[in-house]
Amino acid sequence: MASSIPNPSLTTIYTTLAALASILIVFVIFSFSTQPNCLRPNYVRVRTHDSLLPPDTTNISHLVFGLVGSTNAWHHRKSYIESWWRPNITRGYLYLDTAPTDDLLPWSEASPPFRISDNITTLFEESRHNGEPVMVRLIHAVIEIFRDEREDVRWYIMGDDDSIFFVDNLVDVLSKYDHTKYIYIGGHSESIAPNEILSYDMGFGGAGLIMSYPLAKMVQKNIEDCVRRYPQLKCADQTLMNCVNDFGVALTAHKGLHQMDLHGDVSGFLSSHPKVPLLSLHHFDQLDPIFPSMDRSESAKHLMKAANIDQPRLVQQTVCYDRQLNWTFSCSWGYSVHIYENIIPRSVLKAPLQTFKPWILESTPPLFIFDTRPLSNDPCATPHVFLFESIKIINETEVITNYVRVASRGLPACEIAGNHSADLINRIEVVSPMTKPKQDGKAECCDIVENKMDLVRLKLRDCMEDELIA
Repeated sequence: MASSIPNPSLTTIYTTLAALASILIVFVIFSFSTQPNCLRPNYVRVRTHDSLLPPDTTNISHLVFGLVGSTNAWHHRKSYIESWWRPNITRGYLYLDTAPTDDLLPWSEASPPFRISDNITTLFEESRHNGEPVMVRLIHAVIEIFRDEREDVRWYIMGDDDSIFFVDNLVDVLSKYDHTKYIYIGGHSESIAPNEILSYDMGFGGAGLIMSYPLAKMVQKNIEDCVRRYPQLKCADQTLMNCVNDFGVALTAHKGLHQMDLHGDVSGFLSSHPKVPLLSLHHFDQLDPIFPSMDRSESAKHLMKAANIDQPRLVQQTVCYDRQLNWTFSCSWGYSVHIYENIIPRSVLKAPLQTFKPWILESTPPLFIFDTRPLSNDPCATPHVFLFESIKIINETEVITNYVRVASRGLPACEIAGNHSADLINRIEVVSPMTKPKQDGKAECCDIVENKMDLVRLKLRDCMEDELIA
């Protein structure tokens, strides 16, 4: 007997299967979308030893720079800013005192976009301010940068037109702070006298004054009242400090922000940098070029060659030894390597050689807010100096930096350490990993992996447990 159930056509079967498949897909998508961390690319994160990195970690887009300068100075200072500014990535503005002259137009795409500072004549006159009008203009820039950039901002960084910032390091450092709180970060002067004259509680503006969004919002609403309240203050940084303090917020000092209130050769300072990330350098016009064979502009660009590849390691000091020859190597990554013909502990080498002079030249000791070592003609205490020449990535896992001898030391060998002269060494190669240094509070260590007639190769590594650098 034939069945009474109709025989479905192939078309009907395919239509039914397609419908079921569509329902299944919708179900799967809905199911996974309700699981916040399940196979969704936006939530995939590398796990650290602390916790899963939050999706809202501070990045470069959360930082806004307010740089204050003059049209006259911009002609020779723009190269400093362009050495670190990343067009269409870095956020912020350069505030000029007057419109750019014809020789600055069309405006360089490598420079920050510019604004003309507000006219502060009325504020200056009614406040009867004792300082120059430029001081009020510097203070008023806080209002202007907040007005011009407010969307999704976490940190405002105020600086000058000769402030060199290391943006990747700033992002790393600021990501460790809570940007929703009232935070004021700055650096002291390196010389004692400016701190004594102005304040130890003040951030020096050229090094970078950093305010969290809530603090900047509060300050910019009241900064004109602060100018009126403190007309006797001739320094813009003092006025800002007092304004911030009047809201109950104190300075958080950071040793990586450098006003560079120094004169002359700062190679000793950069060769023994504190064990913190380098965040800024200021007063490039007042210093000798940090690479003597280059001018100041070229020196800034040259330092950035290393900074653009491994900013966290930049000028971080690493010390190791050739025990057979009684040599000590002190490497300031991306800047210099020193060879001492003697075994010298790291505790000694972390104090900079005093190659520089204080900001106020007639100052009497003590001169600096950090320890220094005197220059000497002692062959056992005077280093052979090598400066950064080039950098190269190899195998996508390691970096080689090259350092070449600056000049002959002009001294005999160190007799008490065995008369092992390093005069023949002309070049040093330093191999470092592409990974960031550990953030465990310790400096890195290194090994001498090759020592030829005129070349030494060092390799940086994590220090072993209980390893002494002495």
